[in-house]
Amino acid sequence: MSTIGVIHYNWPGYDFEGFARRASEIGYKTCELQIGDIWDEANDDGGKQAEAVRAILAGYGIAISAVTAGNDFIQADRGDFDAQIARYRRVCEIIPHTGTDIIRSDGGWNRGGLVAEDLWDGMMLEAFQRCAEFLETLNVRIALDNHGVSTNDGDWQLSLIERVGSARLGVNLDTMNYRWFGHDLAKIDHFYEILAPHTFHTHMKDGTGSRGEYKGAALGDGEIHLDKVMQCLRKAGYDGAYTAEYEGPEAAGGVGYEKCYRWLTEHVV
Repeated sequence: MSTIGVIHYNWPGYDFEGFARRASEIGYKTCELQIGDIWDEANDDGGKQAEAVRAILAGYGIAISAVTAGNDFIQADRGDFDAQIARYRRVCEIIPHTGTDIIRSDGGWNRGGLVAEDLWDGMMLEAFQRCAEFLETLNVRIALDNHGVSTNDGDWQLSLIERVGSARLGVNLDTMNYRWFGHDLAKIDHFYEILAPHTFHTHMKDGTGSRGEYKGAALGDGEIHLDKVMQCLRKAGYDGAYTAEYEGPEAAGGVGYEKCYRWLTEHVV
């Protein structure tokens, strides 16, 4: 059954428990975390921190819908590339301790600009093919985000899913990121149509403009065709979390997230 959820990592002025309390007061029932919220990579505790965080949220009536892996598969050094895949496997082992099987994932960031763009696709394809080999064993799913510049094209995302050939590779459908990248609204609506059947998780986000002109807004206050998103997801039978992400001017006190929650309660059925 679908839930109304929220991301944790851009609530200014709140510690973790303060975020949980405020999100619960607003009415949110699920949330997305970052891997650093549940796992100290340098002091691996085998999932104990993840279980503790799960318990804190449960105390406020909130379940974890997804965890962001923090992966980067665009690497100039082959050893670093292999290390990223090994790390990803460990992330896949830790995340189920939170109660979710969804790992929100990036493709890569090309930090330092050391990798030519024409190599990105091959690197990400190989990485996700290798990850697909252990997804079934670990009982997890990858929700590939249209984030940054390397994965922000819905036609390419669908192509990657088809080439990897695993039912455990889908998308985290971020409703605004395509517009931020620079796609026009008609093209973005096309992306919603083709990716809705492959959607494991969402970021419900609104705003206007691209790149330097981008301005975040509460759901329903921007230019994104959110009704189109909802239509496509319903048609596809999506029953996961509708997860609010707010990047507008009213972040303090959770005001923007209250507005997003109201919109979601009116549109998620």
